[in-house]
Amino acid sequence: MVIGFLATVLSVTVAVHVYLWHRLVRSTTRPGGRPRRVLTAVLAVLGVLVVVTFAGSRVEAGFWLAWPGYMWLAVMFYLLVFLVLLEVPRAVAWRLLRRSAPAPEAVPAAVPVGSATGGDAGDLAVGDSAVGDSAVGGSVAGGGGSGAAGGLVGDPAAGAESPGVGGDVMSRRLFLGRATAAVAGVSALGTVGYGVRTALGDPVVEPVRITLPKLDPRMNGLRVAVVSDIHLGPLTGTAHAERIVRMINAQRPDVVTIVGDLVDGTVAELGRQARPLGELEARYGSYFVTGNHEYYTANGPQEWIEELRELGIRSLRNERVEIRHQGGVLDLAGVDDVSGATLDDGPDLGRALAGRDAGRATVLLAHQPVLAAEAARHGVDLQLSGHTHGGQMVPFNLVVPIQQPVVAGLGTVDGMQVYVTRGAGFWGPPVRVGAPPEITMVELHA
Repeated sequence: MVIGFLATVLSVTVAVHVYLWHRLVRSTTRPGGRPRRVLTAVLAVLGVLVVVTFAGSRVEAGFWLAWPGYMWLAVMFYLLVFLVLLEVPRAVAWRLLRRSAPAPEAVPAAVPVGSATGGDAGDLAVGDSAVGDSAVGGSVAGGGGSGAAGGLVGDPAAGAESPGVGGDVMSRRLFLGRATAAVAGVSALGTVGYGVRTALGDPVVEPVRITLPKLDPRMNGLRVAVVSDIHLGPLTGTAHAERIVRMINAQRPDVVTIVGDLVDGTVAELGRQARPLGELEARYGSYFVTGNHEYYTANGPQEWIEELRELGIRSLRNERVEIRHQGGVLDLAGVDDVSGATLDDGPDLGRALAGRDAGRATVLLAHQPVLAAEAARHGVDLQLSGHTHGGQMVPFNLVVPIQQPVVAGLGTVDGMQVYVTRGAGFWGPPVRVGAPPEITMVELHA
């Protein structure tokens, strides 16, 4: 799985950097010059950095790669987005610039030395000068026929360096290339800067009122805090978890649910960052289900299950608990993430819902929304999920629906309500554009 992932990263990285080289280096510099060589080398190093970051930042020794590597990844992505968006206006501008270029003047034919029509030496000198000025801006004396031919207006090499028509075309091409690169660069850096500020800022507290027809009316107003995708890792610190805990506790929830992707590393690497979670306060307890990233850690999810137990957080591994509130009862079930299926540790809804009273409401915790169709067949009333990050970085939100039935917010799948939280952290680049981090406060009503 890891080898395949890295191979995909390598292929995509090479393709993107080749495109960036064409638009940011080849289109903005002259052939063979020092600026082109330097910029090519810089872009190559940045491409290698992306691949090394994905491979190395997964272990504690490579955490130092995370900031430069992931920041370039974000800038690279938005450079790609803006350059692609600029392709059409760039093509239109190029056609307009070419149309406005001055037409080449007629060039007299070169006359060989000593020919009958060439006149005397004075006439020959004048003729050579005329050819040189109009074609390449210099004399072709002593060059004979080949010199005249080499200086024709249509010669790309001559046009690239001359101040004549070819040089004018080159200047216009460079101007357009540099203008396009400047617009894309400023837009990408501005977008990433905004995204960093959003990702590292306070999550938004989203209040959501959800009606469940089978909910016991005595449970009206039950408050469930939903947080997902905290992603403790190389770019976060203890303050990240402390802030999330503080914001959840301020809402005074009855139940706290952590819906997967808590960590991007082992307990040895990130245990200290997770300790603030032991301060979560909820009347009826705090619950956790695994996400796909728990299965990506070197030691698997079990060590985190045990670590969370010591912090007072119960993991629901294909099981359910009864939440009793003001005389009413609600079934809260949780399943392992679908990524665990390859390790015989995947979701088992039959086991999780076995023995329940089908006449009362059931809320399911499942990291990925894709499980919703199966949950609906089992009679679940509400599924709470994460995983999508709401797309995290526009326009990824347009791609998520290919795999997941709901990107963010409240939706319906086969008659069952699904709420997908955008997550309180980030994965990869510390950047969120169009999908601010979220802590959800669900209030249930009959």
